[in-house]
Amino acid sequence: MDRIVVRGGRRLSGVIPISGAKNAALPLMAAALLTEGPLVLTNAPDLADIATMAALLRTLGLTVEHDKAARRITLRGSARDVTAPYDIVRKMRASILVLGPLVARHGRARVSLPGGCAIGTRPVDLHLKGLEALGATIALDGGYIEAAAPKGLTGARIVFPKVSVGATENLLMAATLARGRTELVNAAREPEIGDLAECLNEMGARIGGIGTDRLVIEGVDSLGPAEHPIIPDRIEAGTYACAVAITGGEAVLKGARMADLGAVPRTLREAGVELSELRDGVRVRRPNGLIGTDVMTEPFPGFATDMQAQFMALMCVAEGASMITETIFENRFMHVPELMRMGARINYHGASAIVRGVPKLSGAPVMATDLRASVSLILAALAAEGQTTVSRVYHLDRGYEAIERKLAAVGADIERLRD
Repeated sequence: MDRIVVRGGRRLSGVIPISGAKNAALPLMAAALLTEGPLVLTNAPDLADIATMAALLRTLGLTVEHDKAARRITLRGSARDVTAPYDIVRKMRASILVLGPLVARHGRARVSLPGGCAIGTRPVDLHLKGLEALGATIALDGGYIEAAAPKGLTGARIVFPKVSVGATENLLMAATLARGRTELVNAAREPEIGDLAECLNEMGARIGGIGTDRLVIEGVDSLGPAEHPIIPDRIEAGTYACAVAITGGEAVLKGARMADLGAVPRTLREAGVELSELRDGVRVRRPNGLIGTDVMTEPFPGFATDMQAQFMALMCVAEGASMITETIFENRFMHVPELMRMGARINYHGASAIVRGVPKLSGAPVMATDLRASVSLILAALAAEGQTTVSRVYHLDRGYEAIERKLAAVGADIERLRD
């Protein structure tokens, strides 16, 4: 199992390229089930989750070509099988996104209940209730979701009781081929959903209200080919902004878009980090010390839950105290004991953690527990005295492309040890 070794104390300086967004690429790949294609996705990242989705789509019968050098994924063909098997789905929660497209185009689907990071209960009930509202029948059998709509789906007004990114994406895709008009109310507004909607419109869908919490979809008979650039990864950009800040450095996040970062820039500025938008990126610098800053995770445009662990690492070396409150997922403080091994002072109970900044962290052997927890340990290691070894970094490879090479290129003393 690979490990990453970091010898801290280096100031980061230079240019960090931001890859295409994993959380945009995965639903876009699933959208290929709605058309014969080809669907060509550019600015595609090379990540373990992308490989998992490609394997799932190939299992269903699609042809998937990933030209890593050109950063291009080409998908074409129709599903010959409508079963998404447990052995693949268990590796990645986003596999549930094939459910809506399969039912919409083929009238049925059999999808294993999903896996993914162990960051708390993330039920799929909103996906299933939404498909039922569109006319599908749903049954659970042997760990599989059995969905059927032999006569096709019919548009409906669906009001989400709470914001759900995955359910919004699944039902948005399903509604494109439903008869009549579908309205999704209290829909998630994350930039990845806007990217998906834009791509679907390029394929021939009729979606209005993009960027708002009310999406209106007029169903069409079929969708066609398209070529679409994947948006830059806002979570990767926010992560590297924290990396630059925790080392007192200065760097340009090439390709990052300030508008996609939601509340993250405002929160970082309150903590003493300077951010400025450039023509093709965002400049980040930390001219002085860090200031303890409270934060609460919220749906977009609030502070992203996927940035909570990284911000906590930053607050570990800030002056004063900060309160970090997690409102999206339970069990998302699993990085706390590992940060404390490095000398962080953190008290947590339930959904809130109090972080009291310390003058310095100390390198230590630590273990990654999920994707964003993994990278928070890398950030802490960049600021720590001595050497830190992060094990179980396969979590990192799910969502961060070549992280050790990107950080080394701007001055970090970091290497991957392959077993």
